[in-house]
Amino acid sequence: MTYGENLYGTISYSSSPATQDGPEFSKPDLMKYLPEYYQGVLEMEQIQDSHAAECGQLAYSIEDSALQTNVESATWGLARWEKVLALTTDNTKSYAARREMIKAKLRGSGTTTPEMIRRTASAFSGGDVQVVEVPGAYSFEVRFVGTLGIPENMAGLIQIIEEIKPAHLDYKFVYSYTWWNSLKSLTWNAAHARTWNELRVYE
Repeated sequence: MTYGENLYGTISYSSSPATQDGPEFSKPDLMKYLPEYYQGVLEMEQIQDSHAAECGQLAYSIEDSALQTNVESATWGLARWEKVLALTTDNTKSYAARREMIKAKLRGSGTTTPEMIRRTASAFSGGDVQVVEVPGAYSFEVRFVGTLGIPENMAGLIQIIEEIKPAHLDYKFVYSYTWWNSLKSLTWNAAHARTWNELRVYE
């Protein structure tokens, strides 16, 4: 059955793509579903506008709720992930930082192994990580070999490692920096325009 030019039931109430922070709210044009003689009737337009707001809100809520089931797209639902994983909810942190903590905790579930710690650290650094055991010293090293410098959320990584590692093991972090030979392509003026910390992680 059709009303006007559109097949009933085929017009999406909200076709706007979801953003990282949630879907967009939009109202459908329900007047498109009605016969032409209702066009321009103020009372009917107001009724349909009210109904459209409710339909738009319902579509938004369904889409927004679905986004909370994935750590990468969750916003207000991050608190539920944190509760399940026994993480502290800190609303002053960005969504990205909280997602990082959640993903690291998910990777760190189960029996603690060097591979688990490697996956956990990789979730924070965004690059390759090596975990080297030092048996005689009852410790291990976390080496950031895929990224230069110190990863941003080290406090979060330390918190996760403290939770998953055996209590008797100590550990330390080993960072990667730029080799002097890598700076040969820079002129003196180009190097002078950068800070020392910028040069240490220059690629």
